[in-house]
Amino acid sequence: MNNEIRNLEPKAIWNNFADLNAVPRASKKEERVIQFMVNFGKNLGLTTKVDNVGNVIITKPATAGMENKKTVVLQSHLDMVHQKNNETNFDFSKQGIQMIVDGDWVKAKGTTLGADNGLGVATIMSILQSTDIQHPALEALFTIDEETGMTGAMGLEGGWLNGEILLNLDTEDDDEIGVGCAGGIDITASKSYKPVRTSDNVTAFKITVNGLQGGHSGMDIHKGFGNANKLMNRILFDLKKVMSISEIDGGGLRNAIPRESNAIVVTNNSDDFTAQFNDISKSIIAEYKSIEKDIEITCNGCDKPVNALSKQDQNTLLKVIYAIHNGVFRMSPDIKDLVETSNNVARVLVKDGQIKILCLTRSSVDSGKDNLVNTISSVFELAHYSVRTSGTYPGWKPNPDSNILKVLEKTYQDLFNEKPHVMACHAGLECGILGQNYPKMDMISFGPTIKGAHSPDERASISSTQKFWKYVLEILKEIPEKA
Repeated sequence: MNNEIRNLEPKAIWNNFADLNAVPRASKKEERVIQFMVNFGKNLGLTTKVDNVGNVIITKPATAGMENKKTVVLQSHLDMVHQKNNETNFDFSKQGIQMIVDGDWVKAKGTTLGADNGLGVATIMSILQSTDIQHPALEALFTIDEETGMTGAMGLEGGWLNGEILLNLDTEDDDEIGVGCAGGIDITASKSYKPVRTSDNVTAFKITVNGLQGGHSGMDIHKGFGNANKLMNRILFDLKKVMSISEIDGGGLRNAIPRESNAIVVTNNSDDFTAQFNDISKSIIAEYKSIEKDIEITCNGCDKPVNALSKQDQNTLLKVIYAIHNGVFRMSPDIKDLVETSNNVARVLVKDGQIKILCLTRSSVDSGKDNLVNTISSVFELAHYSVRTSGTYPGWKPNPDSNILKVLEKTYQDLFNEKPHVMACHAGLECGILGQNYPKMDMISFGPTIKGAHSPDERASISSTQKFWKYVLEILKEIPEKA
């Protein structure tokens, strides 16, 4: 199937994307893709360096006649979100992404595609290896671990880059120009409990919620998609008088809206349990039928577990998850339709005497982020959970006087006879972080159209990638001259 991908236009991008997607590149496991990129740069005869945290920097001189233009940093991140459907048999640590063409879209077979941010990486690779593209002096910055902590961007020290302009190729709608983004912080709540032995006369069931859309916990948080952890909690809350929880395993990565959750429970009244389960599952499916068309809520018999939670621990757990805010917390009063602050209840794990709940809180306003962290932490602490925050990163404040913004706006209008949408997004872009050590660098973000990022529904538009390539090449010609 990858041959079909390699024949798409522009061939340079799709061939580099296919090569990149053959390399496993989960966040925090980027050793192989770092080496892949180092080999790529060295094979081109270009100066290639790896900084102290693993970011790869490849430099390329200006083409003839472009020497007086400002140096441009082209930036994308190497890691991708690894998510797959339950029924998909796939080993991300060993296999390359299996891609298919479906009309105007490139998709993957039951997994994330890696177009976020692989298409940006492939675009930069194509420019680096070109012999006929006009461009100023370039510094290609390939960062690591963008998806689970921004540690690559945070670890990039001052002095590695000399560019005056940074083009971040990580925006996911081709008619948008990004000038700002949200910051984020991880919340981890944990608590120990004393398991109680299950009696001999109970019956065990496995409850499963799956088939949800999932998606990006920033860009999609306002769309009303179901969160599997919150829906599972509703089911268990309704059943709490007729069952005991043994295990819960829901969600996955902090930056993905949870699509699936599983719980193992025991009951000594199977008839009442089944009747109540049918009632609540039907209600939830009806409630979400217009937006979650593939939702499935099932309950099947399973082997009886040895232990379960006490009624007190169970009730506290269910009330805590019910009380934690999930979704949009505040819309921006300054920018129309922009989510300002949100939270994603990303992971719930209950097993063997340990409870762990993971959240990702985002906000474009630092005080708003702190406010929601305090709101969520207060719920946990009232229930005597241990709360830890980590991985905080700043937002990116829009600069309305940006010179590179003016270049992108004019170039877009000249090429496509319409105005682009200049916007800030409710997602973590690396520009704000990079700007801490490079405060004078003029930054902008744009990219081809990608839908369903962070979920197995991820897909990249072929026609949009062609439009984006044309746009990038024209922007490189229009870079301002050095002062």
